[in-house]
Amino acid sequence: ELINRIPEGEDLRMYWHGNWQDFCRGPHLQTTGQVPADAFKLTSIAGAYWLGDASRPMLQRIYGVAFKNRDDLKAHLVMLEEAAKRDHRKLGREMELFHIQEEAPGMVFWHPNGWTIYRALEDYMRGRLRVAGYKEIRTPQVVDRVLWERSGHWEAYRENMFIVEVDEDGAKEKRINALKPMNCPCHVQVYNQGLKSYRDLPLRLAEFGSCHRYESSGSMHGLMRVRGFTQDDAHIFCTEEQIEKECADFISLLASVYKDLGFESFEIKLSTRPDVRIGSDDTWDKLEAALENAIRATGNAYEIDPGEGAFYGPKLDFKLTDAIGRKWQCGTFQVDGNTPTRLGAEYVAADGDKHRPYMLHRAILGSFERFIGILLENYAGRLPFWLAPRQVVVASIVSDADPFVHEVVAALQKVGVRAEADIRNEKINYKVREHSVGKVPVILAIGMKEVEERTVSLRRLGDTQTQSLGFDAVMATLGLEALPPAGA
Repeated sequence: ELINRIPEGEDLRMYWHGNWQDFCRGPHLQTTGQVPADAFKLTSIAGAYWLGDASRPMLQRIYGVAFKNRDDLKAHLVMLEEAAKRDHRKLGREMELFHIQEEAPGMVFWHPNGWTIYRALEDYMRGRLRVAGYKEIRTPQVVDRVLWERSGHWEAYRENMFIVEVDEDGAKEKRINALKPMNCPCHVQVYNQGLKSYRDLPLRLAEFGSCHRYESSGSMHGLMRVRGFTQDDAHIFCTEEQIEKECADFISLLASVYKDLGFESFEIKLSTRPDVRIGSDDTWDKLEAALENAIRATGNAYEIDPGEGAFYGPKLDFKLTDAIGRKWQCGTFQVDGNTPTRLGAEYVAADGDKHRPYMLHRAILGSFERFIGILLENYAGRLPFWLAPRQVVVASIVSDADPFVHEVVAALQKVGVRAEADIRNEKINYKVREHSVGKVPVILAIGMKEVEERTVSLRRLGDTQTQSLGFDAVMATLGLEALPPAGA
């Protein structure tokens, strides 16, 4: 059954170890003796359906890791332990951000705190795109199969699409629609409205586009792998001569966004022409050179991944590094001359003739859901103040302080801080501990001393010391911290 899934003409590899057979790409060591006895560990056991199909038999999957030496294994296990502490699913419960349930597998139920993070990140990205010259659009969620057939997605992605059949009034056959798995064909439809001139290019169309893809149940993982997600998607329609500058501008924008969000370094991989491709070698030479020149112009290093580009154009992948050294592939930049041709996109050139534009697919975050998961794990829940869902809790020490607590909360909200009051009849240490578990960045404690002096006792998350600040000072300080990064 596995062999039948391998494309014709591709090499097959079989490995034997005693009476155990393994059919996979490898590579394998020649003997287990090459693995040091103190450098491997079985890590977990889990059930898994054969080929990820819930209708097939349930098997046992045994996970393990092996390294060249004991120190590498130890470092890996420490990283796994730290990753478990930072698990975004655990943080999601503690911070009351989201949940996923069996009635909607792979679909996120955002709670108020989680949705606040989502909207803050979306607003930030919207501001960055507006300054960078993008025009925001919105396209339908449900689209007739005819468009997916024309774009080629029906043939390539149908197994991963959610199909919707509709009985149209008077129609003999049901109309077959699909929830969009990606936004690009719809963006071409927006481009195609009205005749375009070379003077209109480059045209940058952006959408926070909701997409749905059917992922196997075994592959889903919290926010990191879902069936319903929103991309920070944009498509740039341009001429061949404009590709290099658009690519360089995108890389600069991506680097700035990543820095604002706390990721100082990222890797770039350039995927070049595959064996099976469309277009001449001369065209591929120009496209690959445009991307390489753009990377060099921004002063970034890069690696080449030979033969891993799409059949219609080269692409860039961007991997950022989190606080515990893990790599996350988020950003993409893909050159596409195929989709505009399939969907009839044109522009009138300076010579008066009609030409096909290039379409540059690009994303910085990838999907909001996954990127929020990455942010939560990178910061271990201690998000930057401007992103935190509950930025300040103002807690009373005695009930007589309640009126001043409400005054402080109202004043903070007026200067743009997400603040709330905690006037429960609980000890202040209990309140501090509870809100610290919820990763609230700032707790302001108010007792009668603070009421009389019109001050607050400020404690930041993770600090044991408190700071006494006057009413006006705390408003100015926290109001400034609540602003998103200046780039937006």
